[in-house]
Amino acid sequence: MKDSYDFSKGRRGRVVAEPPLESGKVRITIRLDEDLVDYFGTIADRSGGKVGYQTLINSALREYVEGKTLKWEETLRRIIREEMARNSAA
Repeated sequence: MKDSYDFSKGRRGRVVAEPPLESGKVRITIRLDEDLVDYFGTIADRSGGKVGYQTLINSALREYVEGKTLKWEETLRRIIREEMARNSAA
């Protein structure tokens, strides 16, 4: 280590410039269960790098919020109908 350093040409601020933000995107910190991150990571890996896990999580959240995902009641009714039809056919 030197005895002294010259900071006369130093500048205050970030060491690395912040990358430009994507329009409409917000950077947040969120804690998710490890199995969920692994699930979306596996799907992203299968895509061969075409889509990232964060994009997949964003899409899943958007489908839920916009009501595009089946409600659990609808899924349960469909399963019951299928089982009843299967049992009545036997």
